[in-house]
Amino acid sequence: MNVILRALRLLAMMVWVGGLIFFAFVEAPTAFHVMGTTRQFALVIGGSLSGLNRLGHVSGFIFLIATAMVWLRVRTSDRRLLITQIVLVVLMIAATMYVQAGILPAMERDRIAAGGDINAAPSNNPARLDFERLHPLSEKVEGSALFLGLGVVILMAAESGTRRQVES
Repeated sequence: MNVILRALRLLAMMVWVGGLIFFAFVEAPTAFHVMGTTRQFALVIGGSLSGLNRLGHVSGFIFLIATAMVWLRVRTSDRRLLITQIVLVVLMIAATMYVQAGILPAMERDRIAAGGDINAAPSNNPARLDFERLHPLSEKVEGSALFLGLGVVILMAAESGTRRQVES
């Protein structure tokens, strides 16, 4: 059972953090290069980000459930790393929920209000100005989720190292 729980935890983080890395460093730059900042680009990126956030929520909840089960099986002294991981994953979920429920819908409203293509709107258009305010915010919040996830990965590696040292 311990192997299954560890595998679930690893898989959940691999999927979520890997997805964030792929989105930020492969998909978004490629879509920008191929499509430019067109309406289609916005639809692809917005749809991908929504899907990635939903995948992250599922991965996060799987991670939390598996970690809670591991919590019940480890010594009290080994629980500190688990608590920190749980806190970081809860923060990741909160960040992506904020983007998904708050920022992305507002950006979509701004895009529609600007006529469908935010870049075609005049630079002083209120919808464009709001969109341009929200876009960097979404990048920062999603970026924070990525760094929190990398923190979880590092803590999981430390947890494994601690366990091996104790067993040796």
